[in-house]
Amino acid sequence: MDPVETDETGIDPAPGTVAVAAALAAPTPAPFRRPVVVRRSRGRLRMSRDRLHMSLFLLVVLTISRVYMHVPNLAKMRPLLLLTGAVAIFAFMSPRLLATGSVLRTWPAKALVGLTIVACLSAPAGISLGNSGRFLLEVYSKIVILTFLLIAATRNVRDLYTFAWAYVVASGLLSFFALFVFKLSRYGTDFDYARLANLYTWDANDVVLVLLVGLVLSLLVLQCVRDPLRRFTCLGVLMFIGATVARSGSRGGFVGLMAVGGALLVMTGGVSIFRKVFVIAVAVTGLVLWAPEGYWKQMQTIRDPKADYNYNALDGRRNIGLRGIQYMKDNPIFGVGISNFQKAECTISDKARNTPPGYGIRCMPPHNSYIQAGAETGVTGLVLWASVIFGGVISLRRWGRKLPRRFRTGTEEQKFLYFACQYLPVALVGFGVTSYFLTFAWLEPYYMLLALTAGTIQLARQERAKALLRARRVRAHRMAIRAAHARFPVPTPVAAD
Repeated sequence: MDPVETDETGIDPAPGTVAVAAALAAPTPAPFRRPVVVRRSRGRLRMSRDRLHMSLFLLVVLTISRVYMHVPNLAKMRPLLLLTGAVAIFAFMSPRLLATGSVLRTWPAKALVGLTIVACLSAPAGISLGNSGRFLLEVYSKIVILTFLLIAATRNVRDLYTFAWAYVVASGLLSFFALFVFKLSRYGTDFDYARLANLYTWDANDVVLVLLVGLVLSLLVLQCVRDPLRRFTCLGVLMFIGATVARSGSRGGFVGLMAVGGALLVMTGGVSIFRKVFVIAVAVTGLVLWAPEGYWKQMQTIRDPKADYNYNALDGRRNIGLRGIQYMKDNPIFGVGISNFQKAECTISDKARNTPPGYGIRCMPPHNSYIQAGAETGVTGLVLWASVIFGGVISLRRWGRKLPRRFRTGTEEQKFLYFACQYLPVALVGFGVTSYFLTFAWLEPYYMLLALTAGTIQLARQERAKALLRARRVRAHRMAIRAAHARFPVPTPVAAD
């Protein structure tokens, strides 16, 4: 039996005295303080700020704006190729920053793999292995790597927004240079109209196609964010893009702008007609205010295409296109080789065979992305290339209809995903129409659209799966309640006499 504790007098202490003494001897606890709760706005549309996504943000800005070419010594160092390689190595060492699962779960990603394979096979099967090989190593490789990185790094809506916002920022920089840095030159038989010239970033015609994609992405961000600074930035970019379309003097760009406006009115469900008309008016305002001398007279020539030199001239776009179709017929499997169209013009074309010795000959580009894809990579390459545009429009609209309707008025992230399925088809339509007049099959804007389309479809698929799982759980819960009521019925109360 344990001995009984006693005090100094040898008398047993009163019950509870020991416990009270121990409590008094214990240190006094700190006064209670209510924990500080940091309130975070759930669903707020913010950029992903980890190192990988910030590096990709910078890479997209430099790739689209080509602002580094403003510094000739920097351009000689090939910063895009070096930065793309560095980001690829960092992504390989940081797999936790990439999306889980395979990056080939969507058709655009699979089409990218197919295009890469066909482009590589077209080089040895074409008319100039050296020319194709140099293009593959110096240009096409970094574009494909960047596209795969963008697809693999799209884990959630914030990542998708980061890349779209990067394109908007790049469009703003590019249009700023077109308005305030690059100068106008006079053209025409009597020098009766002026347009941009001597651009060291993009050609005066090409810059419009690059910016039309940025115009649609600006509308997407404007639709979803509530931050006044970002909204005013998007409105400024819209006006600057409209002004750049005017200063470019591109008739194909003007047609593309009209196509974007028409698609915006028809294809964007859930957007009020007032908002559609307002944003179109902002772009048109820039177009009208910055239209150079002779611009509208030059645009009127669109109504009579047969009177233009492009219809009958040997090096006009119509005859170039006919020769390109012939290249595809003569080389239907792999074409003449990627980046070999101009070499074909000066070696195997009817024009080259019929030109007398000693006379000069112009090695013309195709001026049509569809002709370029078919002539350089064959029928297979043309089908894969075009499927991203037409299939992307269909897939995005289909997945947009499968998203929960509450996303249209939900958080900023939910709205961004919902309206990405509405606006990206508009961007694809604008690119598909404008690229009919330009040589853009293997350049960055097409692959940026491919990456954004693949990421949007994958995120929409995930949200659809979550919605179906939630619906199954609700259905199972209701069935369990019904089964419990059937097994243990609630007794009906008996009325008192």
